[in-house]
Amino acid sequence: MSDSTPAAPVVLDVWCELQCPDCHQALTDVHALRAKYGDRLEVRLRHFPLEKHKHAHAAAQAAEEAAAQGRGWPYIEAVLARTDDLGRAGEPLLIEVARDLGLNAEEMDTALIDGRHMLIVDADQAEGKAIGVTGTPTYVIGDERLDGGKSQDGLRERIEEIADRLLAERD
Repeated sequence: MSDSTPAAPVVLDVWCELQCPDCHQALTDVHALRAKYGDRLEVRLRHFPLEKHKHAHAAAQAAEEAAAQGRGWPYIEAVLARTDDLGRAGEPLLIEVARDLGLNAEEMDTALIDGRHMLIVDADQAEGKAIGVTGTPTYVIGDERLDGGKSQDGLRERIEEIADRLLAERD
């Protein structure tokens, strides 16, 4: 009989930008990693809006409001599925996605106006810059940073190698 508590999950930070087509492609890997590791891997989205995408900062704030309303990941995935539309439509698309997911669209609009989540987004971006993130998606697991902005090839396998090693070290 053991009184030990289960080990904390391995953390995978995904530095992401919601107007980035490469980040949309990265969702396939995120889904596969979640399926393989379940609750042994905690996937955390970290915001890294790029200056070249006009609506990325607002989208990051909207994702935080969606999380506050209990639908963070579904919202993130829905916005990433429409990166081209976001580039054309801007903030009205963010409200539309909220409405489509059954979120409080009026509260989403107010959050974008009052900037209540701006500090979270800015803190993520500052931390990303401090650790050398320059593009999206970028993954950080353990003490390793993997840049997916240049190529996604082989990244999931590399993340799995690191996760397996970190999990084995805990056993």
